[in-house]
Amino acid sequence: MPATPAYAHSWKHFLGSTLAYCYTVFLGWTTRVYWFKTPEAQQIENEGKGLIYAVWHNQQLFLLYPYKGQKIAPLISQSSDGEYIARLLPKFGMLAVRGSTSRGGARALIHLLQAARSGYRPMLTPDGPRGPIYKVQPGILFLAKKTGLPIIPVGTALSHKFTVGSWDRMRVPLPFGKTALTYGKAVYVRSEEDMPRAAEELEKELNEATDKSEMFINKKHFDKTIPPKKKHSSY
Repeated sequence: MPATPAYAHSWKHFLGSTLAYCYTVFLGWTTRVYWFKTPEAQQIENEGKGLIYAVWHNQQLFLLYPYKGQKIAPLISQSSDGEYIARLLPKFGMLAVRGSTSRGGARALIHLLQAARSGYRPMLTPDGPRGPIYKVQPGILFLAKKTGLPIIPVGTALSHKFTVGSWDRMRVPLPFGKTALTYGKAVYVRSEEDMPRAAEELEKELNEATDKSEMFINKKHFDKTIPPKKKHSSY
């Protein structure tokens, strides 16, 4: 049995995750959500079939509320910071799978496979946990190959947010705004030899889906360059 992390019963994480839950619900109440789904993805979702969601790492913070009540299984870091999110997920009916491509990767893949076989839909950030930003890493491709499930790219945009100085320039949503969630074309991984092609296609589809969301919400194209480290607000 793996050792229980020292922070597993931390009051800091209990309080922090509770406050984060309240803020997330408040965001959900005050943010208008626009969905743009492909017919293929819409059909897969409606029929309750398996799939894997992919979203860039810095776009993930507002996804809890729009997907609440669905059987989603996000991959969450084993770090102390990841504990906050792991405690949040069950409040929205989701399953937290702990691990990453750089730490606990093999175990995380096994748990994601188990979750997918139990009817959950994995949700991963292909450029996480440490980047490079907007570059697909092999973890999500291995999962797609093992399960045979399609990867559905989800590109998002926020009208009200601020950007922090993390490696991925994480976007923190602010209330009373708008967001768009745009699906790209499903990406399939047929074999290990097919992974380079699939990685290129997934990166392209994610960027195009994000660009469509940005154009709808902010009337500007998706900027794939890394912004300055200085904190700034677009509120």
